[in-house]
Amino acid sequence: MLGLYNCPTIVNNVETLCNVPSIVRMGASEYSRLGRPNNTGTRIWCVSGHVRRPGYYEVAGITLGQLLHDLCGGPLPGRKFKAIIPGGGSCKIIRCDERFKGKKPDGTPFEYGVDDIPLDFDGLAAAGSMSGSAGMIVMDDSVDLLEALANLMAFYAHESCGQCTPCREGSLWAGRITARMCRGDAREKDLTTLYDMAGNIGGRTVCPMGFSTTWPVQSYLEKFRDEIEAAARENRCGMPRERRLIEK
Repeated sequence: MLGLYNCPTIVNNVETLCNVPSIVRMGASEYSRLGRPNNTGTRIWCVSGHVRRPGYYEVAGITLGQLLHDLCGGPLPGRKFKAIIPGGGSCKIIRCDERFKGKKPDGTPFEYGVDDIPLDFDGLAAAGSMSGSAGMIVMDDSVDLLEALANLMAFYAHESCGQCTPCREGSLWAGRITARMCRGDAREKDLTTLYDMAGNIGGRTVCPMGFSTTWPVQSYLEKFRDEIEAAARENRCGMPRERRLIEK
């Protein structure tokens, strides 16, 4: 098969190479029976963060709860799961106390929680996020969400190639605002500015990098706005307090 510049190209995606032996050994038909319809085969999840057994797990047809509790050993002693970023930093964050609505095969509506989310492309999309690169980040109740968001925005400000103005300026703007908030210099309209700024990046760039900055900002503020605002006001990020934050 020809690849780049019509020349033979090595497939160097690690997950693809990991699937090849199983497909060859089992046969394509048998391998495609793994998992759920439209989500067949295995997926390698890299679980990092606040679980007892972080690592790489190749699974198929299980739920998020089975991965986190049965395979990863659950939360650290004395802690509770707070939030999950399913497939990498660009994915929308999921609160661990969220409830979702779905329909059974016969059309009957039902509710389910985070532990019941099918761990595949469709399951995470239905929960408002995505599987992305399967690089899962687990956060427990010790995490300061403002600090976590600032760390992520610093990363994307650094990663932007600078070609597209919305991403170049927006990611840098988001990084500076969240860093300033962590330094104890938050302003009343910072969170509104961040949310509005994010809405002007997504879909306005050549590559999906714009959404990588947009989705974390929007989902953090939609699901944890009160907590992030309180963290800024109380200066819980550990930076020296300069003055009262977010003046009312």
